[in-house]
Amino acid sequence: MPTLSLPAEGGCRCGRVRLRISAKPLLTMACHCTGCQSMSSSAYSLSAAIPAEGFEVTKGEPVVGGLHGASRHYFCGHCMTWMFTRPEGLDWFVNLRPTMLDDPSWFTPFIETWTSEKLPWATTPAMHSYAALPPFDAYEGLIADYAKSQG
Repeated sequence: MPTLSLPAEGGCRCGRVRLRISAKPLLTMACHCTGCQSMSSSAYSLSAAIPAEGFEVTKGEPVVGGLHGASRHYFCGHCMTWMFTRPEGLDWFVNLRPTMLDDPSWFTPFIETWTSEKLPWATTPAMHSYAALPPFDAYEGLIADYAKSQG
């Protein structure tokens, strides 16, 4: 199984926005909510929760897209690739779309969320599954379990 080599770089489809991560993900996810289905034009979106201090945009200026709400979804302003999300009130991490990295082959979702809204045929290899979001007090254990699973 491939592993993530740090630092890792990536960018949008057209290359006008580039980014770099220098920290391992805290958790990896697949979200089946209908909002993510719409924004990704797919059955679910993928995320890697990267500590904020280990994430940087190195080229270009991403723009806010999606619902323009308290959680900010960032896109390339030219090709409109959905690149990352800064969740409301959780400024200590960034939800990176892992397929933005030049080599996403290391990625596997550890949890899946909003399975109550998933398309009937959509499956993932996630170890943990939630009808909505995990309870807030479950995240510490999930993060520890994910770290253990990564060696």
